[in-house]
Amino acid sequence: MPSVKNPNGPSKNRLAARAAKARKANQKRAAGAPNKANRVAKADQKRGARAGLLPTSGPNAALSAKKRRKLEKKMGYALKRRMEAEGEVEMKDVSGEKSGKTAVEYMELDSENIS
Repeated sequence: MPSVKNPNGPSKNRLAARAAKARKANQKRAAGAPNKANRVAKADQKRGARAGLLPTSGPNAALSAKKRRKLEKKMGYALKRRMEAEGEVEMKDVSGEKSGKTAVEYMELDSENIS
């Protein structure tokens, strides 16, 4: 930007247009990058999405830690229900039984029966 006393410089309009043109060229170059794994859909690009930026809303938005924990819990419960429906039984820990025998005693009993 020239000083106020020097009138021989580009006007504010020209400076803004030059910046907008450069910004648009950078966006086009980033959109045409060969990295197809992080490719952003054209509809999203029109709304301003770029490859390195995560959206703050919509299906591709990053989940907060709290929502992710809640979702993992729900998925775990759904998995348990599906396993029970298929007939698979969750293995219980031997030490959790109330018979008074420890896991070592159970192993000794099992080793005696092996012949």
